[in-house]
Amino acid sequence: MSKEKIRKVYVVGHKNPDTDSVCSAIAYAALKTKLTNMPYEARRAGQLNEETQYVLERFGVKPPRLLSDLREQIKDLELKEVDGIKSSVSIRTAWEKMQESNIHTLPVTRNGKLEGVITIGDIAKTYMEIYDSTILSKARTQYRNIARAVDGEVLTGNEHSYLLKGKVVIAASSRILMSDFISRDDLVIMGDRKDAQTCALEMNASCMVVCQNAAVSDEVIKKAQERQIVIIRTPHDTFTAAQHINQSIPVKYFMTRENLVTFKMQDYVDDVKEVMAQKRFRDFPVVDNKGRFLGLTSRRRLLNVRKKQVILVDHNEKSQAVDGVEEADVLEIIDHHRLGSIETMAPVFFRNQPVGCTATIVYQMYQEADIIVDPVTAGLLCSAIISDTLMFRSPTCTPLDENSARKLAELAGVDVETLAQEMFNAGSNLKGKTAEEICFLDFKQFNVNDTVFGVGQVNSLSADELKEIRGVVRPYLERARKSHGLDMIFFMLTNILTESSELLCCGPEALDIIRSAYDIPEEAETVMLKGVVSRKKQLVPTLVGALQQ
Repeated sequence: MSKEKIRKVYVVGHKNPDTDSVCSAIAYAALKTKLTNMPYEARRAGQLNEETQYVLERFGVKPPRLLSDLREQIKDLELKEVDGIKSSVSIRTAWEKMQESNIHTLPVTRNGKLEGVITIGDIAKTYMEIYDSTILSKARTQYRNIARAVDGEVLTGNEHSYLLKGKVVIAASSRILMSDFISRDDLVIMGDRKDAQTCALEMNASCMVVCQNAAVSDEVIKKAQERQIVIIRTPHDTFTAAQHINQSIPVKYFMTRENLVTFKMQDYVDDVKEVMAQKRFRDFPVVDNKGRFLGLTSRRRLLNVRKKQVILVDHNEKSQAVDGVEEADVLEIIDHHRLGSIETMAPVFFRNQPVGCTATIVYQMYQEADIIVDPVTAGLLCSAIISDTLMFRSPTCTPLDENSARKLAELAGVDVETLAQEMFNAGSNLKGKTAEEICFLDFKQFNVNDTVFGVGQVNSLSADELKEIRGVVRPYLERARKSHGLDMIFFMLTNILTESSELLCCGPEALDIIRSAYDIPEEAETVMLKGVVSRKKQLVPTLVGALQQ
């Protein structure tokens, strides 16, 4: 089955996801998969809030993976699949593989990991460059590679051993003159002259290349065996053998191994194009996070990149959508908000109804397709309606929302009122707790250079409740800082509905750090961070960056 046929379609809600956007995405992805037998995958566009986490745990559902950008990535390309070669392979073998596969670049790998690359240009340079006669030994060339380069056969000696010393010489002179330029461990190219063969043996050459399939006597072979000299016989004449012998050098001697330009599957095509524009290479290796070679890409392949396919649920505003949505292929939009600013290149299936929750629409679509909603999916959809309508109290709630939620509750085997209470308490179970209990209920400590700071967080759907918590916690923070030996404490009062946090700062430099990190005016009496709801993903990295400046 081709990659085109098994491409995933992502179903995703808006940034700063709530229970409706996440649960509707999960339920709609499941419905589309059942209807089409094609892979639809639910994703989230941001950090989950505590209520949503509770709902997913309550019904035993794994949180969707994060989708932070819809721009094309290397993984959306069809890579050129090429088998890597070992660094010990001869440049002749590399050339033959290139011709066979009609490619200009070969990856050099060891146990699947990329060591370097060899190109047609690298091989061409081996013919143009002037090398001295010791290049074969410098490159530690294997005798079987030498035999293959000259289309010869090994008559005696260990073909798996290497030429480690000596030079390449041609025995074209008289025996007297030959003894002057043949040295121990040399590789000697010769014809059928017995005096040349005898001289090479007496000088303890490491290898004899006998040309034109000349006869080699048993006596010579025996002496070569005694002295562990390799004899190779080739059908080529001396000139051709000498011309081809450099093709036996292993690719590791010529390959590029330093400053390799590689890409990873997660890299964005826009970024890759910029890098490619500055390089003159034809092909670029793609590796995984462990350095394993996956394939080759090129400028031409970037032209055939396939856009990500996506279905948007619970939003149709570009500002709320995953980054790069304008570059994606939007297939459908399922929403219950006012019409926004998303533009599509082609017509899409757009379903927008004036109801209180996207999950209500998704439940309708299950019914229209005559698909039975399983208990887990029913629980997720019911929770989403409860959340978005504040258990039917919101002015956006319609009779269809409430009726749908109660039917789904029956299918899930849950009580609506009980589930609502559990959900709303999940992020704000702080009543009756002391300032210390609230402060350290969800508290983590961090070290940056010589600074030790702590970050606590509470979440609530109620601004009044957060105001009450602020009054309890704020007077206690200085005592908590000193008792725990901290330089600073930051405490997040997160309003899930408004997707914002008020930040309480404690410590001599705490407020200055926050002002510099978030560009907050000095006259501001409170620190309000819009869109900041996650300690792990949003606040702590910003604090660490500010402290490291």
